[in-house]
Amino acid sequence: MGSLRELRSRIKSVNSTKKITKAQEMIATSRIAKAQARVAAHTPYAEEITKVLSELASGSQSLDHPLLSERADSSRAAVLIVTSDRGMCGGYNSNVLKEAEELLQLLRQQGKTPVVYVLGNKGLIYYTFRGRDIAASWTGFSQAPGYVDAARASDHLVEAFMAGSGKMVANPSGEGEIEGVDELHIVYTKFVSMLSQRPVVRRMAPLEVEIEDENVELGEDMLSDKGEPQPLWNFEPDADTLLSEILPKYISTRIYAALLESAASESAARRTAMKSATDNATELANSLTRQMNQARQAMITQEISEIVGGANALAATAGSD
Repeated sequence: MGSLRELRSRIKSVNSTKKITKAQEMIATSRIAKAQARVAAHTPYAEEITKVLSELASGSQSLDHPLLSERADSSRAAVLIVTSDRGMCGGYNSNVLKEAEELLQLLRQQGKTPVVYVLGNKGLIYYTFRGRDIAASWTGFSQAPGYVDAARASDHLVEAFMAGSGKMVANPSGEGEIEGVDELHIVYTKFVSMLSQRPVVRRMAPLEVEIEDENVELGEDMLSDKGEPQPLWNFEPDADTLLSEILPKYISTRIYAALLESAASESAARRTAMKSATDNATELANSLTRQMNQARQAMITQEISEIVGGANALAATAGSD
């Protein structure tokens, strides 16, 4: 049991930390609602562009776009890892980095060279500290990502994929060049609920496009006067041209959706971590307060015993006189 001064100092320190964690918990709670609203607002656009892409694929004469074609000699795979810029969010970053490491190991087993790209300062620190090569990184927007942030990463990744392995593309940092890749993967955290966030792996390119089924039952309003089916979509220019224009934007959409999901997951993980830290600080402060009260009571008891002992000694001395 420490001295009263030491215990008071520790209680003061714990309470100061508790104020910080409580404030962080409240901030994270307020950001969750905003992040969820942004995810909900983006969902209709993502669904519609997916639907349009599927219709374009159905109307295309040939699906030989590089973003849709598997490469038999695939040797380099880009992996975009989405982490946070700040800590204090529990196992959020460690979980997504663990999932990323498993993907990198799988790619190596398949005889491919993984090329690491990082979104978020924590991922950058993780790989830099371990001396691992990072092709490029983008930081500073993990809690409030914008479409322009996703587009910066997407533009480079699409360029690297279109070039392919063996060819060089400009480094986003402006220093030197980076060799192209044959596959694009992304590792991010999906927001499931306030208490559950799950790291997931998705392949972005080559894309797998679902072609609409043409053998569907047509209603009377979908038939022409001659009884022939009318097209549901009119493409101008042709479907192949539109497909080549929309596919890169679709990659940006998927990266932006992943950033929004990760932002919501980060805030939820930080809220959970800070609530746990606040509860632990409260429990520790209560425990230290009990120790301080016990120490003070022991001191008082000792002082009373000394006073009583002194009084008895004086009384005994006076009686002997």
